[in-house]
Amino acid sequence: MSKIPLALTAIRGVLALVLVVLAIGWPAHAAFGVCLTVGFLSDVFDGVIARKLGIATVNLRRLDSATDTLFYVAAAFAAWYLYPQVIAEHWVALTILEALELSRYALDIAKFRREASYHMWSAKAWGLVLFTAFFGLLALGCTGAWVAAPIYVGIISDLEGLAVSLVLPEWRADVPSIFHAVKLRKHVKKRRQAPPREGPRKEEVSH
Repeated sequence: MSKIPLALTAIRGVLALVLVVLAIGWPAHAAFGVCLTVGFLSDVFDGVIARKLGIATVNLRRLDSATDTLFYVAAAFAAWYLYPQVIAEHWVALTILEALELSRYALDIAKFRREASYHMWSAKAWGLVLFTAFFGLLALGCTGAWVAAPIYVGIISDLEGLAVSLVLPEWRADVPSIFHAVKLRKHVKKRRQAPPREGPRKEEVSH
C-alpha cells in the first residue's frame, strides 16, 4: 500500500513519454484522451493516498511536482507538434509564461538551493484548466478558448509562485497561497526574534 503513491507518480512520468511517441508516430484522439485522463487522475490520487497513509514526505511532494511538470511539458510538445499554427497564435503570452517559469526556477535555486513544491491552490486550478485544454485540443480537436485559458491561468499562478518565493524566508513545501506565505513569514520572524529558552537552573545545595 505504501508504494501506491509512488507508483501513480511513476505512471505519470511514463505517460509523458507516451504522449511524445503518440504525437510523433500515432496521433490518435482516443489514445491522447486515455493518456491525459489517466495522468490527471494519477495526479489527483497520488497525493490523496499519500496523505491518507501518512507518507506524504517532502521528497515525495518534490517528485510529484517534477513529474507534473514533465507530464505537461510532454503534452505541450504534442500540442505544438500537431497544431503549430494554433500555438503560434499565442506566442506572446506563451513567451511570458515561459519566462515566468524560468524565473521561478532560477529564484528558487538561488534562494533555497532547491525547486519549489508549494502545491498552491492557483497551481491546482492551473492543472485542472491545463487538463481540460489539452484534452479538448488533443482528444477532441477543439481550439480557441481551450488553448488560451491555461496560458493566462498559468501566468497568474506563476506570478503568485514568484511572490511566495520572495516572501518566504526559508524553503517550505505545501504553501497553498500567498496569504499562507505571509503568515509563515511572520511566524518564522517571530520565532527567530524570540529569546533562547534557558535550561532548568540547578539548585544550589547549602552545606
